[in-house]
Amino acid sequence: MSARRARRKLVRDTLEAYLYLAPALAILLVFHFFPAFYAAWISFFNTNLISRWRWVGLGNYMELLRDRDFMQSVRNTVIYVLGTVPVGMAISLAVAILLNRPLRGRAALRTAYFMPYVTPVVAISIVWTWIYKEDATGLLNAMLAWFGVKEQAWRLDPKWAMFALCLMSVWKSLGYNMVIFLAGLQNIPQEYYEAALIDGARGWSMFSKITWPLLSPTTYFVGIMSVIGSFQVFTQVYVLWPSSLGGPLGTTKVVVRYLYEMGWNSFRFGYAAAIGYALFAIIFVLTLVQRKVVGSRVHYQ
Repeated sequence: MSARRARRKLVRDTLEAYLYLAPALAILLVFHFFPAFYAAWISFFNTNLISRWRWVGLGNYMELLRDRDFMQSVRNTVIYVLGTVPVGMAISLAVAILLNRPLRGRAALRTAYFMPYVTPVVAISIVWTWIYKEDATGLLNAMLAWFGVKEQAWRLDPKWAMFALCLMSVWKSLGYNMVIFLAGLQNIPQEYYEAALIDGARGWSMFSKITWPLLSPTTYFVGIMSVIGSFQVFTQVYVLWPSSLGGPLGTTKVVVRYLYEMGWNSFRFGYAAAIGYALFAIIFVLTLVQRKVVGSRVHYQ
């Protein structure tokens, strides 16, 4: 009798656990898994989702290989990733090391650095649109005028458009990366530094022999997440260059912006879905490469 009661209790507890999980599972199913599988399905069609449904098989994916605009968007995205991830990580680490010291007002500085990250990207982009204004009313041009530097068309000049996008993105993500690095720094036992000081180690020697190796798990995590996030950049480009495919001469036309253009402006939803899965494949391969190349060099103790 006791065994039967135990089984009933186990079944009841299991059902209760599934009931608690049901709302979250339903949200995942409706807003994540179903759209992902549906996008994979329509990527094999030439469709506008209403009246035109023509099976093309791998035709959309083959067209990507011949699409110069897509290749340009991939190239621009790679340039953006290279211009934001290493620079952003280096600056974030430097700020984290600074704020890990016993400074007056350290808590306020941490909050100030983190605020841009929690501010909506649209609001940040609108502010930077004003900063990058082409005339003297733009904040950046006004500041440069103090040093006798002539006005620049930051958003309209192909030479400066990608730089402007990267600068804003590095500033936006600085707070998040800084907090992650700061958590990693605070997990390093102080005994290592005390022993190194006794042995006469200072500055760069302590950083290269203690901080950097023991911070490698954090650096690995920040690097992977930064690359994944940077490949999906969209809002900044859409707000800063709303009337074009991305900056002058397409210099900031990134993959997700091109996906949006194909889907919601050209109504080629099958082709847009193929672009999305091509981007997923690129991110997946790069993540595997990072795991293989960088992951083997991570020190956990």
